[in-house]
Amino acid sequence: MPRGRTLNTPNWLKELSGSWVFYTRIPTVPYIQPKFNRIARYSPIIGIILGILQASIILILYKLKWPSETLPFFIISLHFWMTGGLHIDGLMDTADGISAGHEHSLKAMKDSSVGAGGVVALIINLFFQFAALIKLKKYYLFALPIAYFWGRYSQIIAIGNYPYINKKGSSAFHKLSWKGNLVESIPTIICLAIVFFIIIYYKFNSSLTIYLLLGTSLGIIPSIIIPKILALRLKGHTGDSYGATVILVETITLIILGFILPV
Repeated sequence: MPRGRTLNTPNWLKELSGSWVFYTRIPTVPYIQPKFNRIARYSPIIGIILGILQASIILILYKLKWPSETLPFFIISLHFWMTGGLHIDGLMDTADGISAGHEHSLKAMKDSSVGAGGVVALIINLFFQFAALIKLKKYYLFALPIAYFWGRYSQIIAIGNYPYINKKGSSAFHKLSWKGNLVESIPTIICLAIVFFIIIYYKFNSSLTIYLLLGTSLGIIPSIIIPKILALRLKGHTGDSYGATVILVETITLIILGFILPV
């Protein structure tokens, strides 16, 4: 194909490619010109792909007899690298904004330096993730895609239900292109149906199947609650708080799965 030429691809594939470019630091598919106006609706799919990639790498390390105690470090490091720390940065900025109080929250979130609130939020979140991952052990393959899926679905809830308070923010385009929660959730619904089908089709032992279905379903709870809590504290959302919702929901979902899935 001549240099600079793009494929005649459908809009949904361009938007999926745009979501990949926007939410990860991994090179995109060549010759597809990404579109960014409605990428948020595809972010849960990106979460599943990232989870599968990370789980596959961890599975290889596990088969190579790498010490199991070190695998959570690999998981978190891989996630930082694949996403460029995009959502962690949002978590720290959001924590600084909440610590500063409503009147000064936006100013604190825009400040390039990280405050005590951001550092504390990062440390607590990492410790909780480590604890959940250590408990999950061999269930990484299931837990990571599920957690990353619901973490990114929380963005759809945040964008669709709460005002965007930073009018000059770079994430304002999400609101401008919004078609309603149900329409924007269609890829998520399809993806979730496929996940349920795979869990049932592969016929794990009956108890594990029930645990996986239950754990996958419960992820919707933090994906709804966390955006609401942050919106109440900030009187709306910003690009940073979108990132914070992703990280917090991922962590909470991992903890839920840690409680539910059998050792």
